Amino acid sequence: MWYLYLDESGDLGFDFVNKKPSKFFTVTILALSCYEANRKLINGVKITLRRKLNGAKHQKRLVDELKGTGTTIGIKKYFFDKVKNVKFGVYSITLNKKRVYERLIKEKSRVYNYISRRVLDQIPFEKNSGDRVELIVDKSMAKSEIVEFNSYIRRQLEGRLSPNTPLDIYHWLSHESFGLQAVDLFCWGIFQKYERKNEEWFNVFVKKVLFDEQYL
Repeated sequence: MWYLYLDESGDLGFDFVNKKPSKFFTVTILALSCYEANRKLINGVKITLRRKLNGAKHQKRLVDELKGTGTTIGIKKYFFDKVKNVKFGVYSITLNKKRVYERLIKEKSRVYNYISRRVLDQIPFEKNSGDRVELIVDKSMAKSEIVEFNSYIRRQLEGRLSPNTPLDIYHWLSHESFGLQAVDLFCWGIFQKYERKNEEWFNVFVKKVLFDEQYL
């Protein structure tokens, strides 16, 4: 079974004159191909939350999720130390927004769907067909956009998955999924590499990155 967690960093704003959007937009998928690896990854997130953010000395506040922003590099490194021996891969594409065709600037959902599909193209489903593919996406879209995304991704994956392989797509809030919290950390690190030329966190987990491409 494949467990896929998809998250994004940056924004899809394109008004560089009147506003200050991000220069890049990153979509990242954290992929695991077996139940045991998924269980260990989730456990790594839980342990980090319990020991580093919700321990005895943090009784006044309860942190319910790990996030790339606001989490110290020390805590990020602690988390990675807990999961570095888990078999998983990080796949990512970063869009250079200033090079996006003008006609697509108003079709943000189309851009998002296309980049997400390009990342999914890198997942080696053929190496481990499994009996199911579960894609969990960080919930950031309106209902109509979710329907469009799900339909588009299903169509694109039909040619790669066996007709007998179920594909489940879920859109959850990050605090509802420990896997989403893990991919948020990795996605943020890749985004920072492009947006701010900051590779401190990225260099910690770089060996887990199996695909990292700038688009346009």
